[in-house]
Amino acid sequence: MTKAEKVQFVIDTLEELYPETPIPLDHKDPYTLLIAVLMSAQSTDARVNTITPLLFERADNPYDMVKLTVDEIREIIKPVGLSPMKSKGIHGLSKILIEKHNGEVPVDMDALEELPAVGHKTASVVMSQAFDIPAFPVDTHIHRLMYRWNLSNGKSVAQTEKDAKRLFPKELWNKLHLQIIYYGREYSPARGWKLENDIITKTVGRKSVIDDYNKKKA
Repeated sequence: MTKAEKVQFVIDTLEELYPETPIPLDHKDPYTLLIAVLMSAQSTDARVNTITPLLFERADNPYDMVKLTVDEIREIIKPVGLSPMKSKGIHGLSKILIEKHNGEVPVDMDALEELPAVGHKTASVVMSQAFDIPAFPVDTHIHRLMYRWNLSNGKSVAQTEKDAKRLFPKELWNKLHLQIIYYGREYSPARGWKLENDIITKTVGRKSVIDDYNKKKA
């Protein structure tokens, strides 16, 4: 299989398995998505979805959010972890949105990355899922799978993103990003991985990854 054929196999398989790609984090607009994505760092989408309703009941826009203290925000979001940093970020970015962006989430990568506690991945998710602008946010699932599929060298998340953008058609980035995450969770997890169930890695995977798996199994 050529690299191009492997890429096409990945695209076709994911499209067959996940024709629909609902956004995993519950939200109603760009602001609530931004807050949910920020909260999801080193947490799970499921956990975040249980906590955001409690926060958004108190404040679902930057104007109401800045009326809460950092401590009040921290108390509400404590179950998602890293609450001291996240609560400061939520309060701080809400203040900046009011001061610099008329209370709106900017449709601009650089402006998003300037916000407190918003890194490149969070900004990419917001661009992709809130504004439907092509981006390829790389999380741990995508980083792991791109390496297993021999489509990136696994050296860094930045390299994985670069390779994904080079290999996959731009018009598919937003959907593929979610499809790969769903696939990683269901068929190619970091722990408890069964190669037998992982059709993509079984078909196009890196030889050393497959050999290692078979050695451990033997």
